[in-house]
Amino acid sequence: MAHDTKTIAITGGGAGIGRGIALHFHGLGWRVAALDKDGAALAELAALLPGDACLTLECDVGKEAQVRRAFGKLDAWLDGMPLACLVNNAGIADPYAGPLEDLELAAWQGWIDASLTAAFLCTREALPLLRRGATNSGGASVVNISSTRALMSEPESYAYAAAKGGLDALTHAMAVSLGPAIRANAVLPGWIETGPWQKAADRSEPKHSQRARGQHPAGRVGTVEDIAGAVEWLAGAGFVTGQRIVIDGGMTVKMIYES
Repeated sequence: MAHDTKTIAITGGGAGIGRGIALHFHGLGWRVAALDKDGAALAELAALLPGDACLTLECDVGKEAQVRRAFGKLDAWLDGMPLACLVNNAGIADPYAGPLEDLELAAWQGWIDASLTAAFLCTREALPLLRRGATNSGGASVVNISSTRALMSEPESYAYAAAKGGLDALTHAMAVSLGPAIRANAVLPGWIETGPWQKAADRSEPKHSQRARGQHPAGRVGTVEDIAGAVEWLAGAGFVTGQRIVIDGGMTVKMIYES
């Protein structure tokens, strides 16, 4: 590996936004480490990024022992080189929990662990790898993929909203405590179409109505590329830390009334 080649690690990297970020950074010449508990999705990603350009790690990032093992393998793969960026993207995609009175603690904890606990565990294990690059301009970067549901809610999305709100708070705590060597920021996606970026068995093509597009002042539903571009900017924005970047086509600032 060339000494100027950068490496990014992405949780939930096998499909959806995570896969899009992986392919985007590979296109920029970065090496990519993707963590996901879906082995089939990781195998598809590895087929797209063969050779030394990609490391795939099957891992439930909400489980401490599995995270420790995965980052041990990542450390060996880096062979003394730094990790330039960690993207904490993993989470449960479906936000709907049903009525609060029927929400079991185990289900609640599943949402929290998949996103918030996972970000804590992965960042903790990544710190020595990120700090190797601390002498580089702008330092290393952590990007947490939150959600606009940290700012606004739909019915019966308690645990998802709490996990993403907690992730936002964790982000600014990281920025204050880990800087200046490591910057931490959050990306808050709105409605992002991930159908084309799923593994083959789950893939779908988007069909958005004019009404769906019209909810966005930008005139369209978001794409995975929109999020990947924001992560790229944050990875290199050396004076940006502790921030929440909303990527939603303006949807959260538009008042929508029932007609």
